[in-house]
Amino acid sequence: MGADGPSQLEQLAQWTTVVADTGDVQTIKRLSGELTDATTNPSLVAAAAEMEEYSGYVDDAVAFGKKHGGSSEEVLELVRDKLFVTFGSEILKHLKPEGVVSTEVDARLSFDAQASIGKGEQLIKMYEDIGVPKERVLIKLASTWEGMEACRELQSKGINCNMTLMFCAAQGAAAADANAFLVSPFVGRILDWHKAARGVDSIPAAEDPGVLSVRDIYHSYKCHGAKTVVMGASFRNKEEILELAGCDRLTISPKLLDALAESHDPIERRLTQLSSDQCGIDDWHPTEKEFRWALNEDACATEKLAEGIRGFTKALVGLDKKLSDMLL
Repeated sequence: MGADGPSQLEQLAQWTTVVADTGDVQTIKRLSGELTDATTNPSLVAAAAEMEEYSGYVDDAVAFGKKHGGSSEEVLELVRDKLFVTFGSEILKHLKPEGVVSTEVDARLSFDAQASIGKGEQLIKMYEDIGVPKERVLIKLASTWEGMEACRELQSKGINCNMTLMFCAAQGAAAADANAFLVSPFVGRILDWHKAARGVDSIPAAEDPGVLSVRDIYHSYKCHGAKTVVMGASFRNKEEILELAGCDRLTISPKLLDALAESHDPIERRLTQLSSDQCGIDDWHPTEKEFRWALNEDACATEKLAEGIRGFTKALVGLDKKLSDMLL
C-alpha cells in the first residue's frame, strides 16, 4: 500500500479505539478526527499547566478554590481538582460524542480505599456541576489492592474506573473481579525494567515483555468473558503499538500518533479473541492474600507500581507548589 492509502493510524482505528495520552488540549484538537477518548495523569496535567496557553485554566481554578474552599489545605485541594476537571472538560469538547476522558485520583491516596472513593465521587460531582455527565468520565486509580476496593465501590455506584499503573496478570485479574470498566497495562515501563535487568539496549517488539503482558491480559479477559476493556499504555516506540493492533483501546502519545499518521505502510491485526479450546479457563478471583503474594513475586510489577506512584506524587507536589505560590 502506497502513500495514497490509509495511514497506519487510520488502519489501526479499524480494530482499536485510539486514545490520546496527553493533557495538551491543542494537540487533541489537532488530532480530533482520529480520537474517541483521551487519558491524562498528574505528570501530563502538571506539564500542561506550565504552558502559557493554559494560564487561564490555572487562574480559573485558583479563583474557584478561593471562592469555595475553607482552610488553606482545602483551598489547595479544590484548586487542584478543579484544574484537572477543567482540562478534562476541555479535552472532551474535541472528542467524538461518545468519547470519554480519564481523570486520576491523587496518587497519595493509592493505599487508602475510602479516601479514593471520596475523591472519585468528588471529581464526578465537579464534572456534573459543569454539565459533563459521569458516563463521559473514567476515574483513574492505581492498581493497588486498595485501588481495587475503591474501584469495586465506585463501579457499584455507576462511576466507571480506569485501573492504571498495571504491570502483571494478578493486577489484571483483580481489576476485572472488581468490575473495572477499563485497565491500562503499562507497556513501555515493563520494557524499561526488562532492558535494565537483562543489560540490553533493545528487545524486539514481538518479544517485548510489555507487549506480551498486555496480550496475556487481553486473551485472559476474552476467555473469561470479562467486560473490562483493555487499553495498552505507556509506549516507547511505534512497533509496540503495531504488535497490539486489535486491542480494545490503546492510549498513545502525540509523538507516536504523528508517527502512525505519517506512515502508510500496511499493518495487520495482532490481537483477536481466542477460541474456547485455546483458553483453559481456571478459577480467576484472587483474594487479597493471593493478590499481594503474586505482586510480591513479580519484581517488575512491584518496583514499577511503587515507582509510578512516587512519580505521580512528585508531579502533584510540584503542581501544588505552583498553585500554592499563586494562592499566596
